[in-house]
Amino acid sequence: MPNRKYVAVALILAAVVLVWRTFFALSETEFALITRFGRPLYTVTDPGLHAKWAFESATFFDRRLRIYSPRPSEFLTRDKKNIVVDSYVAWRIQDPNRFVQSVGDPAAAEMRLHDIVWSGLSAALGSHDLDALVTPDPARAETSGLMDGLAALTDRTALAQYGIQVADVRIRRLNLPEQNKQSVYARMRAERERIARQYRAEGEEQALGIRADADRQKAEILSAAYKEAEKIRGQGDAESTRIYGQAYSRNPQFYKLLRTLEAYKKVLDDKTTAILSSDSELLKILTHGEAGAR
Repeated sequence: MPNRKYVAVALILAAVVLVWRTFFALSETEFALITRFGRPLYTVTDPGLHAKWAFESATFFDRRLRIYSPRPSEFLTRDKKNIVVDSYVAWRIQDPNRFVQSVGDPAAAEMRLHDIVWSGLSAALGSHDLDALVTPDPARAETSGLMDGLAALTDRTALAQYGIQVADVRIRRLNLPEQNKQSVYARMRAERERIARQYRAEGEEQALGIRADADRQKAEILSAAYKEAEKIRGQGDAESTRIYGQAYSRNPQFYKLLRTLEAYKKVLDDKTTAILSSDSELLKILTHGEAGAR
């Protein structure tokens, strides 16, 4: 009896191990490489429950994008200027069979990617001047097209040799060696100052034109206003003369009297002393009354 019990337990354990070795579950974020005694057989990519022979092994790989950020490296541009490039690579495992045979694990794969990207960056940056890479005008920068070409070249090489798909290669940051920064900053400041002087000169030119136009309009407005004022003043003087003439023609004696009284009011006050002859026109009204005004 005890031997049968041990045999039953052993059979149950063997069945559990057989089921565990035969069936495996695959998630949507990974795929499995099935190997037999270390030799790759096929790749399983569909998520769900799958089966294999118990003596076969399943190696799981993450199928999602990975980001590899190598250490910043110094490169030489076409015009013999040193530049420090901080880049990154977005990659994923595309062919698990080739990947296992060529590199084996992600750490080794990133070492291979580092060599490919470094040589590609060296060749690409060596064919461009520093001004085309570091410029305040985004429209003139050539880094975007340069990195697109490098990503395509890296993808072809990595896929053919290591089973790796390179989704993108980008520059995170362009920097200058410490010994070159001051000279480059001085050049950039000089360029900014030149542009600022140009803008100020254009502004002064526009300001002079605006002031000249304003002065011309002012002179035209004042001239038109003076002309209109003189016209109105002339019309008023003519109307005043006409009214005076009509008034004088109706009663010359009264007009003469009124004008004489106005003259008295202007020249005589309590502090005025006038010495006049007896036949003075100014004294006729005072001495002769109404007869003097005729």
